[in-house]
Amino acid sequence: MKKAELIFGFILLPLDYLMLVLAATSAYFLRFGDTFSGLKPVIYELPFKNFIVIVLFSSFILILLFAWNGLYNIQGTRRVITEFRRIFVACSTGVLIAIIMVFFNRELFSSRFIILAAWILSICYVALARYLVIAVERFLFTKNIGLHRIILIGNNQTAKIVKNTINRHKELGYVIVEECATINGDILEKLQKIIILKPIDEIIQVQPELSFEQKASLMNFCRENNIVFKYAADLFETKARNVEIRPLAGIPIIEIKKTPLDGWGKIFKRTLDIICSILWLLGTWWIMLLVAAAIKLDSDGNVIYRNERVGYNGKIFKTYKFRSMRQEFCVGDDYGDKQKALAYEEQLIKERSIKKGPVYKIKDDPRVTKIGRFIRKTSLDEFPQVFNVLKGEMSWVGPRPHQPREVAKYEKQQRQVLHIQPGITGIAQISGRSDLDFTEEVRLDTYYIENWSLFLDLYILFKTPFTLFNRRKAL
Repeated sequence: MKKAELIFGFILLPLDYLMLVLAATSAYFLRFGDTFSGLKPVIYELPFKNFIVIVLFSSFILILLFAWNGLYNIQGTRRVITEFRRIFVACSTGVLIAIIMVFFNRELFSSRFIILAAWILSICYVALARYLVIAVERFLFTKNIGLHRIILIGNNQTAKIVKNTINRHKELGYVIVEECATINGDILEKLQKIIILKPIDEIIQVQPELSFEQKASLMNFCRENNIVFKYAADLFETKARNVEIRPLAGIPIIEIKKTPLDGWGKIFKRTLDIICSILWLLGTWWIMLLVAAAIKLDSDGNVIYRNERVGYNGKIFKTYKFRSMRQEFCVGDDYGDKQKALAYEEQLIKERSIKKGPVYKIKDDPRVTKIGRFIRKTSLDEFPQVFNVLKGEMSWVGPRPHQPREVAKYEKQQRQVLHIQPGITGIAQISGRSDLDFTEEVRLDTYYIENWSLFLDLYILFKTPFTLFNRRKAL
């Protein structure tokens, strides 16, 4: 454990307690201040000395709830969204307890306004304090203070993405000390010499194809040398994490559960899709009008390009995108000579595709117009897909939909990404956009399917704008 992590972990507890007391005190003076007391006169008496005693005790109870929600796990790589979610849950639980106590004993506390205001202010104050702590931690990371020194195992696309991300974003709290393509006896002997010369905190294995024996030897090496071991799960391991164990005839039976996107999960997700779509249209309608006008001025043809994709349970539908190619090269029944356009596309796939597997990505596509290149680079071409979401053919978050000829080349285990609605964005998109291999994309989408939550959707939606303008390899 890093010394910096211990220091920050120690600071958090008294800081949270101070913020909770400050939030309750602020709520008290809001209620008894001139502004609110003028709007609604105070008809009860609550001396501050009595109030502060209640606050000091209740803040201690809330600290216990914070600990129960994992807010004091000592780690140097905290995530803002995760911290805020835990703060919201803990503060809301505390307020619920307070409301129940007031219900049974009205004499204990009389002001509903103070309870409500204290709840909102406690979330705001604690979240702000946590954000400042995280900002300081990340600043220290950029100064090489408190970094986790890691060895990276793997030479696949995932390893490259992890390496590039760590090198570009020091604020994540990692620095790569050594890289190895695979694991064998010679490599372990080399690592043994390295850890004598350089302190190593973690070994991250991002090569899922390693054999069981290789993984076991690496785990034993980490255990013997007191090093944290992390690894990227393969497709089955990702799925198998979402399990439920129930006894049957005295024997523990493991069930690999379906996605949480069943029942109420599907209702919540659909509600979120509709709300986000309406808000999106209200905020971006003028941008779409400008893009439509630019496309019309730049080249002849339709503004919207409709292309067949495979959706939920293999159902074919047509996605809406702003047309980024000259119309004679668009593949589909609505655009000129379909067979000629398809033959030219197949030729380009053979010559310029930068992706392996069933899905293609054409680099420096000669069919793209000047405006088309810009709207692809900025993802403006995908804005009309909001109408697919409103129609229920897509979701805001989910696996990207692919063409029928691509889906026909899927392996059996890859077809599970068709078990939920495809999405405009997804966990694979915020992890690497078009640079990911299809196998890696499926692995990430499988993780999303098996571990879905509203908070995960909100996190992906929040993260998406920050990845939109990353440079694409294929345009």
